[in-house]
Amino acid sequence: MGLSTSRSCLERLEFDNVALKKLPLDPSTEPGVRQVKGACFSRVQPTSLKNPKFVAVSGPAVGLLGLDAEEVLKDPLGPEYLSGSKVMPGSEPAAHCYCGHQFGQFAGQLGDGAACYLGEVKAPVDQSPELLHENPTGRWEIQADGRKVLRSSIREFLCSEAVFALGIPTTRAGSVVTSDSRVMRDIYYDGNPRMERCSVVLRIAPSFIRFGSFEIFKRADEFTGRQGPSYGRDEIRTQMLDYVIETFYPEIHQNHSDRTERNTAFFREVTLRTARLVAQWQCVGFCHGVLNTDNMSILGVTLDYGPFGFMDRFDPDFICNASDTSGRYSYQAQPAICRWNLARLAEALVPDLPPDRAEQVLDEYLPLYNGYYLSNMRKKLGLLRMEEPEDEMLITEFMQTMHNTGADFTNTFRSLSQISCPTQQEGEDEMMFSFLQYSELAMLLSMAQSNPALFQMISDRKTVARQLDRLSRLKELMDTTAEQLRAKQIEDWSCWIQKYRQRLARECESGVDVEDMQRERVRVMNNNNPYVVLRNYIAQNAIEAAENGDFSEVLRVLKVLEKPFSVQEGLEKPGWVGRGGVADSGERDETGEEGNTSGAEARVLVPYDSKPPIWANEICVT
Repeated sequence: MGLSTSRSCLERLEFDNVALKKLPLDPSTEPGVRQVKGACFSRVQPTSLKNPKFVAVSGPAVGLLGLDAEEVLKDPLGPEYLSGSKVMPGSEPAAHCYCGHQFGQFAGQLGDGAACYLGEVKAPVDQSPELLHENPTGRWEIQADGRKVLRSSIREFLCSEAVFALGIPTTRAGSVVTSDSRVMRDIYYDGNPRMERCSVVLRIAPSFIRFGSFEIFKRADEFTGRQGPSYGRDEIRTQMLDYVIETFYPEIHQNHSDRTERNTAFFREVTLRTARLVAQWQCVGFCHGVLNTDNMSILGVTLDYGPFGFMDRFDPDFICNASDTSGRYSYQAQPAICRWNLARLAEALVPDLPPDRAEQVLDEYLPLYNGYYLSNMRKKLGLLRMEEPEDEMLITEFMQTMHNTGADFTNTFRSLSQISCPTQQEGEDEMMFSFLQYSELAMLLSMAQSNPALFQMISDRKTVARQLDRLSRLKELMDTTAEQLRAKQIEDWSCWIQKYRQRLARECESGVDVEDMQRERVRVMNNNNPYVVLRNYIAQNAIEAAENGDFSEVLRVLKVLEKPFSVQEGLEKPGWVGRGGVADSGERDETGEEGNTSGAEARVLVPYDSKPPIWANEICVT
């Protein structure tokens, strides 16, 4: 008993590495890059880090494994075990082989390079029924995604947990470990590489199998000439498909004795989950950045956080990945790209999934997506009692008004709950008079004024031209005064808010208690419109603090993001600001900068719910 209690808490984890038992393992133990034929996994020996140490641990995430965050942080072996530098008892490190279509072209074999399967940990016996429904295996696969730099590791760690807190299906991040090991990276791809600290994120999910896992069987691609390393090994594809369905979709396996019907039902469920997932992304302004087939989860969860971004100013053409020069993975392209990726998955499953059956399912994708999107948007707008055909147009016009006026995506949605529900007796003129008196109009207009979309970019005429030419408004805006622009924006918002209040009035018909209705509406809206998201400048500030040896801002941001729908007292602002920044006195001009602050290197400490300060324009994510 004494020996057992003195062991590392991580040595008490119980592993059951089913994937390595059910799927083919590469017999070769040769290290290095090679083609892996006829296997889904290869055994590997992770490279140890020099002096690993924790940056942060997510309590809710490691809790999935039955671990306590404080105990993990105090464990002297914790950083070694969770970075893969030291192998836990029962862990069997392996690399998963997969392929992928990257930016529309088949890239051939990819597979885990930096990432490493550590094994599957049995869930604690008291895990909640909700989690067990989400993960019917009763096991959590853990993966050390590593030998990356501290920048990208902190971004993935924070965003994994932020997306989970927003209620969006995602892989989880249990910890970030950094070290004295170094890797060379060319941050801006400009020929100026530098040495950076090597870091590792512990990922947690039911499985990391992805669309690209089934592309290892692909015949030679007609465009690139590349083929999957296991082309011709159809029996392995069938084996992996059986494993995925039996393990992660047990109800489908139990309900269908006919294999074609079972496989079709499986593909339909993956299609449904994918449509629901991308609808949720769109409704919080999240852009993944690299929606290649190797970054699409077979379980319908958000996978692989690289050059992601939450939108600030609403722009349907928003591109978060500076490397995506064609805009293939822009915000508005995400729903269509996900369908394209589903079509590639369907091709990879032939003949287990007949093409005609797959096409029938793919035809269901757009209606599914639209249904989920409209349902989510009605909650965000507080339209709870009825569904009207005109709601879609109301939502479209709202997004267009945000776009035309340069409004902040997150803050504008959050402000909508301040618009009250009018009574049935109010006429159109009375409603217009009322809403012009309400403070919410001023709040909306403050987001829709020139600064976020137009004047913050004036110092960079090339950026102005690129942004405004797309709107066909360059000449118009160059000839418009600030007063004229403000008047036009007031007119645009007044027109939309009038339509919105007319729609709200219909919610209050049929003897509804307006006060009760308003309370419920505000509650639902504030639970669907986040107060804070992981904007790039928030992540960047935490990264720079960590690169200076101060991990407290990463922990502070993590705590804020764990409750994104509420204001947490004492956590409204960062506790660290870089490059000679100054604390915000509470009075900021329209650019978000303090009047007595000057110089490109100066920064202002702004609240987490603020639109980006001007220095955020310098951030480039690739």
